[in-house]
Amino acid sequence: MSRNKLLFTVLSILCITLAISDIAFGSVAIPMKSVFEALLHPHHNGLYSDIIMQFRLPKAITAILTGAALSVAGLLMQTFFRNPLAGPDVLGVTSGASMGVALYVMAASWFSAAWIESRWGLILAAVAGALLVLLLILGVAARLKQTVTLLIIGLMFSGIVGAVVSILQNLSNPDAVKLFVVWTFGSLSAVTWYQLQILIPIIVLGLLITLTLQKKLNAMLLGEHYAQGLGVSVRSTRLVMIALTGILAGATTAFTGPIAFIGVAVPHLARALFQTSNHRIITPGTLLCGVALLLICDIISQQTAYPLPLNAISALFGAPLIIWVVLKQRS
Repeated sequence: MSRNKLLFTVLSILCITLAISDIAFGSVAIPMKSVFEALLHPHHNGLYSDIIMQFRLPKAITAILTGAALSVAGLLMQTFFRNPLAGPDVLGVTSGASMGVALYVMAASWFSAAWIESRWGLILAAVAGALLVLLLILGVAARLKQTVTLLIIGLMFSGIVGAVVSILQNLSNPDAVKLFVVWTFGSLSAVTWYQLQILIPIIVLGLLITLTLQKKLNAMLLGEHYAQGLGVSVRSTRLVMIALTGILAGATTAFTGPIAFIGVAVPHLARALFQTSNHRIITPGTLLCGVALLLICDIISQQTAYPLPLNAISALFGAPLIIWVVLKQRS
């Protein structure tokens, strides 16, 4: 068995093990026997079965989807800009989702408390904000030839949106500000089965389209002139990469809130493990590493009486991981 096949096998087994552990471990530990019974007989009645099927399993599926989506979106942006520090939030899509939620909670604070606490209201507001920024970025990208300019514009969008969010926080009442702050912590536990019916097709479709672009992504990694020499339509490929990043990052942020460092750190981890930049290998490798890392973060965040902010745990893992990979590559 080749080294890459062995790594894929180990990562796949690790992801399955972590997914089962994420279901079993939490504020209430569930015996492994009960976990397998609930998974094999989902309609069985019982306390453990209800906890698993209504809360733990949707959370684990959300972690898998989010880890895969954010890590692949980060890989797309690092390939697009040929910049190791690029991530899915570099286009401002995540900031756009935050602005949508901030606008929503401010407007909702003028009405009933039930409207403020509506989960679907938060999701739709985040989607609207992310789509608005994505459409603006796509419109700008269609007129630009240099990717560096787009990087600068994306950062400026993030700065402007961040300023708007800060102003909205100061104008909102305390309840609305508290709701927004809690949303920014990031959480996988609030996603329901009904919401997964929307999230799963979006993420799976985005990932499948990305997997069909491997040859073009390899060409783009070597430079736009080289890609043109191979017959790749650079302009259309750039727009597709931006759209895929916006969809993957925007959808996950809308349902889970912003989750830091996964998109930036995981592609570095995958490259270090597989020792290649070939997208035919590194894309599925990044996907599996992203799933494993976010499942680990979620398991850790659930080990206290009150769940820790997922955003904080992912940052504690992601930032040192980037430092380690960079130092290892330098040495």
